[in-house]
Amino acid sequence: MTGNAEKLNLIGMSLDELEALFADFGEKPYRARQLLQWMYQRGVTDFDAMTDFSKSLRAKLAERAAITLPRVDSQHESSDGTVKWLFASGSGQRVETVYIPEPARGTLCISSQVGCALDCAFCATGAQGFNRNLTAAEIIGQVWHANTVLPRRPNGETAVTNVVFMGMGEPLANYRNIVPVLELLISDFAYGLSRRRVTVSTSGIVPHIEKLGDECNVSLAVSLHAPSDELRNRIVPINKLHPIDELLDSCWRYAAKHANRFITFEYVLLRNVNDSLAHAEELAKLLIGKPAKVNLIPFNPFPGTSFERSGAETIRYFQNRLRDHGIVATTRRTRGDDIDAACGQLAGKVSDRVRRRLGEKNIGVATA
Repeated sequence: MTGNAEKLNLIGMSLDELEALFADFGEKPYRARQLLQWMYQRGVTDFDAMTDFSKSLRAKLAERAAITLPRVDSQHESSDGTVKWLFASGSGQRVETVYIPEPARGTLCISSQVGCALDCAFCATGAQGFNRNLTAAEIIGQVWHANTVLPRRPNGETAVTNVVFMGMGEPLANYRNIVPVLELLISDFAYGLSRRRVTVSTSGIVPHIEKLGDECNVSLAVSLHAPSDELRNRIVPINKLHPIDELLDSCWRYAAKHANRFITFEYVLLRNVNDSLAHAEELAKLLIGKPAKVNLIPFNPFPGTSFERSGAETIRYFQNRLRDHGIVATTRRTRGDDIDAACGQLAGKVSDRVRRRLGEKNIGVATA
């Protein structure tokens, strides 16, 4: 973050928090809604430019508050149009954010932690270790920056039409800071995105899946990656704490909270590890008749990994076997791999401060 460290940072604050601030100023609650529109819909950070505020109110805001955004250290552009930014996160560390442009939408993949403590075997972020949770300001600031610097879409929409919490970190391990961000993303006074256009991806912190369903109920994606506990214990260690049956039960309860809600299960295909037709059959048995979709992800290599990407034919056979069972299965197109921006490649720069052991006290979980 840059400057104004001693002042109250308004970026990332909830509507309730802003209403309380304006009440302290002796102002009406609707001023908070106006401020949200200035910051997020118009991208304005200068109080003097907020012309529907009185001069005295602007002076109070300038004296006590600031709009402080994370600093961008670098920007990289892929040959396929993907854009990656590195945001400073203190002490020389950085987190990464990726924008993926497509004809019908623009997807922003944002980070929620500096590193990740879950240590999934195939993920570059996990290999870096974990330092800390990002603040709400640092998380929503990624969206603010992308929408501010990228040109609007041809139909007039902002560049970012979809937001996915699939960058660095386990979002549900930073629960207390992602919830205000989710509220801003779907608020009509901020970004106004549909709940279906905001996706939280988790490796499976079950208690927070339940809580998220009650509080926000945005789209949910689950990093499954294996059809059995024996295999998932090896490649997704959180499974030892919340095994597959427990995880799936929480997913079906989440989906039941809203009509026509599906859970997306992410499945990275690793050569000779989890990509056989027998694995596809096991996976199908878990999901048949359930509100489930499967997103198959070709593995994206990173320095030091021993895993390899499954062949194109293997991926196609795996996908077709799921479809034979009536399961919606898609294969994610690899984007931005020439700038290390593809799924599983985000590493940023992280100083590991946590001995990674199972147990929610040891994985950076922030609750209330």
